[in-house]
Amino acid sequence: MRSLVVAALLVVPSVVSSQETASDTLLTVNHYLDWEQVADPQTSPDGSQILYTRRWVNKIEDRWDAGLWIMNADGSRNRFLVKGSNARWSPDGTRIAYFADGEPKGTQVFVRWMDAEGATSQITHVSETPANLSWSPDGRSLAFAMLVKNETPWKISMPPAPEGAKWTPAPRIVDRLHYRRDRTGYVEQGTTQIFLVPAEGGTPRQLTKGDFGTSELGGFGAPSYDWTPDGRTIVFDGLREADADYRYRESYLYTVDVQTGAVRPLVTKKGGWTGPVVSPDGRTVAFTGHEFGTFSYRADEVWTVGIDGSGLRALTTYDRDPGTVRWSPDGSGVFFALAEQGTSNVYFAGVRGGNRRVTEGDQMLSLSSVSRDFNAVGVRTDADDPADVVRFNLRRAQPISRLTNVNADVLQGIKLGAEEAIWYTSTGGAKVQGWIIKPPGFDRTKKYPLLMEIHGGPHGMYNGAFSYQLQNFAANGFVVLITNPRGSTGYGSPFGNAIERAYPSVDYDDLMAGVDTVVGRGYIDTQRMYVGGCSGGGVLSSWVIGHTTRFAAAAVRCPVIDWMSMAGQTDVPLFTYGFFDAPFWEKPDQWIKQSSLAYVGNVKTPTLLMTGELDLRTPIPQTEEYYSALKMLKVPVVMLRFNGEYHGTSSKPSNFLRTQLYMLSWYQQHRLGSEAAASGSGEAHQP
Repeated sequence: MRSLVVAALLVVPSVVSSQETASDTLLTVNHYLDWEQVADPQTSPDGSQILYTRRWVNKIEDRWDAGLWIMNADGSRNRFLVKGSNARWSPDGTRIAYFADGEPKGTQVFVRWMDAEGATSQITHVSETPANLSWSPDGRSLAFAMLVKNETPWKISMPPAPEGAKWTPAPRIVDRLHYRRDRTGYVEQGTTQIFLVPAEGGTPRQLTKGDFGTSELGGFGAPSYDWTPDGRTIVFDGLREADADYRYRESYLYTVDVQTGAVRPLVTKKGGWTGPVVSPDGRTVAFTGHEFGTFSYRADEVWTVGIDGSGLRALTTYDRDPGTVRWSPDGSGVFFALAEQGTSNVYFAGVRGGNRRVTEGDQMLSLSSVSRDFNAVGVRTDADDPADVVRFNLRRAQPISRLTNVNADVLQGIKLGAEEAIWYTSTGGAKVQGWIIKPPGFDRTKKYPLLMEIHGGPHGMYNGAFSYQLQNFAANGFVVLITNPRGSTGYGSPFGNAIERAYPSVDYDDLMAGVDTVVGRGYIDTQRMYVGGCSGGGVLSSWVIGHTTRFAAAAVRCPVIDWMSMAGQTDVPLFTYGFFDAPFWEKPDQWIKQSSLAYVGNVKTPTLLMTGELDLRTPIPQTEEYYSALKMLKVPVVMLRFNGEYHGTSSKPSNFLRTQLYMLSWYQQHRLGSEAAASGSGEAHQP
């Protein structure tokens, strides 16, 4: 039986009592509690079976739970296997290794035999969280990455505390530029290293050593790595330099000897090189990346280098970002998914040439795993179909086989909004892509409210795939517009880099040109146009209402509105400084010019502000600054501080529902030239 959720109402002066009506024919928020997700499909070495991670809403604990499911290669005998995630087949296909909760606490490594008995063993009993699990080629060992703490000693001559005293704990010692991480909090000082543990269990052995970072923002992530076929060497990425804290955009490739732990540089050319995978013959390493520069954005390409460090070269020149690289079983080249103009399809790059596109379609298709018979598995979604596990052949042209349909029960009888791709021209002759999602039963002779949602990043990409959020807006009668303004990925480096040292700037022009394009079609009620977005979308939605009054209301979520204060508040300060050609103490005018707060005096638009209390990426003081300014200006404004949320407001299922319902309620209350009616009652209260 589907869950029913009563919509939460705002309590603010002069607010209309409004809610979403439960429906069996429209996609409303009450269906979300029955929604499921799939991820990380892995085909067995012989191609006969597929493992994947399946997630569902735990309605009692208000979280997403995960389990491993298994099915035959044709999708038959699809069934639950074990609680856990991120499974990897052993080289001979007799076992799987995976992550699950274990003793003494938290995530641990488990191994399960895939015979009828299904014996399962907990392999690790570590105190930190393991990541990036991988089998050795002989199946005797497992590698994983894990934090090794390294505290800064600072002894002071404190007198001993009296027996039974309850003194305040000592202060946290911070001496790094990046010392906290969104969705984690304050990060324990240390480095993430590669470990080995026997596949039958035992004491993990630390393979890599030294104080170094990774290419991830703040250097907190685990390295990507791969084994050579003989099991003697592991190739990994990272930045093994003492000043890695100040060089987060750089990353290099190294090898480590599995027996001795000796590390050797493999790719030293200055750049951002990540995701190494070793060829079947062990002679070549493929990876993604780009040469280093001062640019804000540059698309990666697929590269190769000899295992001895010779012959570095690019295999592709697409100027689009490739996904995870997978070697062809015969070693002739590599396969990868390529993000391009709101789609993702699989491509092949041959080591001796012969690059080609493998799949076609307006879809978002990932490549997760390839079996020896050239059958691949991934996750696919398009405008009408939510994400599901699919199988396709990499050598023969044949239809993609959909193997799961995890939300068929939820969508049965549901009318979805039709999606239309559009292209339009903006300032400077820029060609910009967008998508319109229309309400179910759309009638172009009628007038509809318009909602423009803006993506984050800023170097990100909207696509034409299924979106629960956008379909829910459409189900409530909105024409929804999403666009990829300049700064977006998927259209080449010059397009993505058009906002370098000027964010926001021409991206605003692109957004307004998109609105003009849809309005020009004649079915938009221009008195009921709304704008919203989170993160980079919060940056731009706050910028929009400071530069135009054409929108009746805005939902500015997790924004950056003051770049100077942001640099000291965020968990990625170096990323923030990188948006400018000089620090604010040298060129403050540039920092002020690009801050939405500098234009808050122009705002007349009723604004709903929404940010997680725990947000460390775009911390809530950014929202508080904007809120206070709008209150001083007596602009209609409400701030919602989401409990239990880091960056974004929707990681917990109940908060996704609230995010949608508060926005819908806020938009339904406002139109240009009118005031909202009497107040209602509900969950949120006036600050």
